[in-house]
Amino acid sequence: MQKLKYERPVIKQLNAGVTTKFGAQTGFIPHTHIDGLAVKDLTARFGSPLFVISERTIRQTYQEAYNAFANRYPNVQFAWSYKTNYMNAVCRVFHQEGSWAEVVSRFEYEKALGNGVPGDKIIFNGPDKTADDHRVAVLNNSPIHIDHFDELYGLMEVSTKLGKRPKVAIRVNMDTGVQPMWDRFGFNYENGQAWDAITKIIQTDKMDLVGLHCHVGTFMLATSAYAVAASKMADLALNIKRQFGLDIQYLDMGGGFASKNTLKGAYLSGTDITPSFHDYAEQICTTLIKAGFRSEELPLLILETGRALIDDAGYLLGTVLANKRLSDGRRATIMDFGVNLLFTSFWYEHAVSPAQDCSQYAEDAILYGPLCMNIDVVRENVKLPPLNKGDQMVVHRVGAYNMTQWMQFISLRPNIVLIDLDGQPHLIRKHETVEDLTQLESTPAHLESFDL
Repeated sequence: MQKLKYERPVIKQLNAGVTTKFGAQTGFIPHTHIDGLAVKDLTARFGSPLFVISERTIRQTYQEAYNAFANRYPNVQFAWSYKTNYMNAVCRVFHQEGSWAEVVSRFEYEKALGNGVPGDKIIFNGPDKTADDHRVAVLNNSPIHIDHFDELYGLMEVSTKLGKRPKVAIRVNMDTGVQPMWDRFGFNYENGQAWDAITKIIQTDKMDLVGLHCHVGTFMLATSAYAVAASKMADLALNIKRQFGLDIQYLDMGGGFASKNTLKGAYLSGTDITPSFHDYAEQICTTLIKAGFRSEELPLLILETGRALIDDAGYLLGTVLANKRLSDGRRATIMDFGVNLLFTSFWYEHAVSPAQDCSQYAEDAILYGPLCMNIDVVRENVKLPPLNKGDQMVVHRVGAYNMTQWMQFISLRPNIVLIDLDGQPHLIRKHETVEDLTQLESTPAHLESFDL
């Protein structure tokens, strides 16, 4: 028998694409439609780049989150985090679903009032509240979450002048075993600062302490941190009952739930490691129910979830401007949107999809934006099929923070469209014009004219 010729082993990168249940390679699956509407029709009508929000996805996600908690705890209330996405149309979807408003500035507070939210359903958080902010919140009977002692004493002065007793809670920070600890906001649990604030509020008898609030971090993948936080919050509430005979009306567990985006530097995809709403709910609700409250005295559970409720509903549509080869051989694709619009590209490896039929072949590529800045990198390394000038791309899970932290820098901010439950698109924010920006400027008389 003839001996086979030896061939040395080699490592070769496999370009598998997407595999069906039969093992067939199907290449990249383009994302051609959103809620039944063609991506190319949307950009033809509303321009490129374009933010698109799915009302259906918002409502489905909200109902999933609410049911996860309501099936485990008897009294649950969500409060929509305005800073996450304060487009009025988006906020009103959440309010129609039953969500209160949670705001961290006077600007957001005014938006919530303008959206028809009753004052007593607007939770006023944040470390930067002026005396006038306090006055307006007190007159509207809004729960005010106190962040530090300076705010506590200032609010006492305002309430004395008004002759009204504001409804207040304190924000509590604590060690949940997750580092770095979020201790720049609120009163610390471990060193007794939180109890000191509670005692001052109750014994000065100028305000009504109705709640306790915490926010343990952002994009929290460790659900156990919420069990620790819920235990410490319950401990404070039960001690208030024992020492002062006062029932705390609500425990606000804040937000911080992760979306399915993939964090930069993460080994595994966010779709694989992100906890579900049920995972978060199990930790929080089980801890509170077992904490020692009598069943009829369980406080209202408030949740300020933002990112996890809206990220999946948001898309950014864009167009390829050009392709080039870099010195290291990689293909560079330049899009008509950059980090000025996609702020979260600094945090995430956003999933991107072609919006038209494409090749099965893929190669390493880098996605650049159009800005004249070296930091304008949308994806540092992504496998994509060849894309031609004029082709279109869909960026996924962009609903949180991009429409509030975007910047007018070099280019103007684009249209935002909401697709309703019947598949009809609605322009909910018009693109900016030069006139929109320059109307806020004024030119001194001696600069009005010049010769070149």
